[in-house]
Amino acid sequence: MQVQIDAYVDHLRHERRYSPHTVSSYQRDLERLRSYAEDRSVSSWPQLQLADLRQALALFHRQGLSSKSLQRWLSAIRRFYDYLIRENLAEHNPANGLSAPKAPKKLPMTLDVDLAKQLLDQAPEDELDARDTAMAELFYSSGIRLAELAGLDMQDLDLEEGIARVLGKGRKQRIVPVGSAARDALLQWYDVRRDMTSAEETAVFINRHGQRLSHRSIQLRLKQWAQVRGYFGRLHPHLFRHSFASHLLESSGDLRAVQEMLGHADIATTQIYTHLNFQHLAQVYDRAHPRARKRNGKVQADQSGSGDD
Repeated sequence: MQVQIDAYVDHLRHERRYSPHTVSSYQRDLERLRSYAEDRSVSSWPQLQLADLRQALALFHRQGLSSKSLQRWLSAIRRFYDYLIRENLAEHNPANGLSAPKAPKKLPMTLDVDLAKQLLDQAPEDELDARDTAMAELFYSSGIRLAELAGLDMQDLDLEEGIARVLGKGRKQRIVPVGSAARDALLQWYDVRRDMTSAEETAVFINRHGQRLSHRSIQLRLKQWAQVRGYFGRLHPHLFRHSFASHLLESSGDLRAVQEMLGHADIATTQIYTHLNFQHLAQVYDRAHPRARKRNGKVQADQSGSGDD
């Protein structure tokens, strides 16, 4: 069974060109099922049936796996069996018809517009702060993911046109906007970058040794960047992405455009920001509308008039 897992992992890594993180997740999920099967004297993948997977799902749930983790696990199993069927190593997919417990939907956190402005409007304190400000501006301006920013090369940015070409999930390329504030911050960083690395280095964002910044370094530097500006909440690249999407949708109402800029394959993924904006409007309503305010658990009616029109 391990032989088939290894072959599938190679397929994901070299043919599908999945990211190392995604490949690692698939491998971990499949080996969890292999271990479960071998404990029950199952020696080949075709032997597993729907009832076996249902029992495995129930066991993993009792062991504390979240609904989201179980959904990911089940998705990995389905795709693995699809691969086995294509390779004539199995005749049916026992994961079809099986569903994981639904996870409660969590609305993404976002920065308030004024707080985002407060953080981004502060002038950089030194050369590396100029780099970190450029990263923050680009995250907020373009809504790109951490891996997309880390992978940016100089040739991917056209500051005159105000666009960036990024390589998203599934190695799909898309073009995203780069706003004027982000362009100004990038130009300031370019002046610094020129003296920090060789002409052969293609990465936009580099460390003090002139090499491409790692994902982890970007996360840590953004956290430090925010703290220098007096923000000690949990600031991370996806917070800027969520804020970009929410603020843009709130201003434009164009869900399809936001979907395209975020690189979402399914518009249902983008619709979470519609729920977020409705939640914001509901909070405004609760604070401001006279018929929404409550006192001692009861709706407080407006008694300022006689009731006549």
